[in-house]
Amino acid sequence: MRLSVLDLVPVRSDQSTGDALTATRRLARTADELGFHRYWLAEHHNMPAVAATNPPVLISMVAAATERIRVGSGGVMLPNHAPLVVAEQFALLEAAFPGRIDLGIGRAPGSDPVTSWALRHGAGGVDDQAVARFPEYVDNVVAMMGPEGVGLQLQGRTHPLRATPHAVGRPPVWLLGSSDYSARLAAERGLPYVFAHHFSGQGTAEALALYREGYRPTEENPTPRTFLTVNASVAESPAEALRLALPQLQAMVALRTGGPLLPQRLVEDAEADPVPATHQGLLDAMARRWVIGSPDEAAKAVRELASTYDVDEVMVHPVAGAHTGTAADASPAREETLRLLTAAL
Repeated sequence: MRLSVLDLVPVRSDQSTGDALTATRRLARTADELGFHRYWLAEHHNMPAVAATNPPVLISMVAAATERIRVGSGGVMLPNHAPLVVAEQFALLEAAFPGRIDLGIGRAPGSDPVTSWALRHGAGGVDDQAVARFPEYVDNVVAMMGPEGVGLQLQGRTHPLRATPHAVGRPPVWLLGSSDYSARLAAERGLPYVFAHHFSGQGTAEALALYREGYRPTEENPTPRTFLTVNASVAESPAEALRLALPQLQAMVALRTGGPLLPQRLVEDAEADPVPATHQGLLDAMARRWVIGSPDEAAKAVRELASTYDVDEVMVHPVAGAHTGTAADASPAREETLRLLTAAL
């Protein structure tokens, strides 16, 4: 079974953005050394605890800091961007790091409504119909990254439009989603697909069934391809793994209940200020859907998830926090989650 990593580049209360980026480079090098298959970086905007605002920039940084691991977006939120810009960015990344780049595409905004407006319209951004035209935009990105490019009809003439002058390869395009929509579209287009299991933990089986049942083979992708994503915190003892997961659990409760969004707490701060009793049930329910435990417990949970959803790859989002006194430019508990999990599997 392949293991991969999803990284949102978390920013703790004791970190600057630069510290968080250094910690991500260290985490990526750890994943590379341990033999992880992919390292994907998310797109979120205007969030105090997330520095993953620009996947192409982060991918370039991580790919340059590693040797063999595939690096990609998990994902680029396409309605926020002009398709040509995305195609140009990833065509260049593929040219710079051939055979190591993945382009994961999502349809969600990845931000609050005000930030979405700023991304899409504040500086003459993409059009008002970006979400409705998502299938067309996906097709355009795929075509423009290829050697032939596309033909743009303008004033009665056909003009060639290519993302890069001489492409010799094109990064695989994956569709990402947390609803049925992307599952159906990926099946129709014959593209690989990933359901955001780490985000809700619900609806995964139904979405994957829709994708597999409706899949239309293509020459590039003759069979459906998918994998599973899951939040993970692994430590030598189950109690310590849960302690390390607490800051992220509290942050997710705040997100779901309209609470204030803050830089990620240190473990001791999270323990000193628990969620209200009315929200404890929500926190406990989320914890049960995550992989939290000792190495053997975590390995068993990952194997069971892979078996349940019939996948041969699992992408873990290492959510282990940090104790007071941890070096600001490091995330040792996140690195240890990867080490302990691979050793147990």
